[in-house]
Amino acid sequence: MYDYISLRIDAKPCNEIITDLLADALAEIDYETFQPDDSGLMAYIRKDLFSINKVEEALKDFPMKADFKFSWETIVGEDWNKEWEQNYFKPINIEDKVVVRSSFHNDAPQLPIEILIDPKMAFGTGHHSTTAGMVSLILDLDLKGKSVIDMGTGTGILAILCKKLGASEVTAIEIDPFALENAEENGLLNNVKIDWRVGDVKSLVELKPADCFLANINLNVILADLSKYVEKLKTGGKMLLSGFYEKDLPQIEKSAIQYELKTLKIKIDKDWVAMLLEKL
Repeated sequence: MYDYISLRIDAKPCNEIITDLLADALAEIDYETFQPDDSGLMAYIRKDLFSINKVEEALKDFPMKADFKFSWETIVGEDWNKEWEQNYFKPINIEDKVVVRSSFHNDAPQLPIEILIDPKMAFGTGHHSTTAGMVSLILDLDLKGKSVIDMGTGTGILAILCKKLGASEVTAIEIDPFALENAEENGLLNNVKIDWRVGDVKSLVELKPADCFLANINLNVILADLSKYVEKLKTGGKMLLSGFYEKDLPQIEKSAIQYELKTLKIKIDKDWVAMLLEKL
């Protein structure tokens, strides 16, 4: 199980633009999750990828005048649940249709769809704009009787949602075996049957094309693997992508056209993009 670094950046002055720019810069050097507040933000990265020198280099040409103060600590894998519970994993309401909560929550709202997520070393609880955007787009789809592939499933939240919306077959792929173990546990919590698989894009070779393909990963992985994703999507099927910024949209749209994908809908929140496409 991976250990993580919790990096604290205090900024003076601090506002939403500055914390968004901080998150943007850190995402470029492999930080995965961000929690902004009135004084700065918390950012999380795998311990083996952490370097304060890389952080300082990434912020060297910061586009706004601000002073930064850094501190950090290690979160060992088995303490992840405790970290989330104590600090910021609260029940989430998405469009008054979906509530995402943990098994330790007793104060969650009653909504049509409830998803139980106990995060360990996997990311994806609905707090982040990318996950919330993907959930919102999925809710617009008719998945009854449809097949779904979820690439980079994380906690399994999107795969679980698809199954609860009536998908007949859901295959969820995750490169991190410990994250996949967590996703499987979340699947049991939600009483859904999903084909959980450890692997990367090579795992797609043995799968049949699906009616819907999900990838909430990051810009570089999506651009590198999009052709393989398209191969595993039926003609007329829907593809949902997220994990990149609004400024990256031209690159994604250029690749989409190259692989005969038509953009149907785009959602943007805090500069993060979630998009729905159709295979022509």
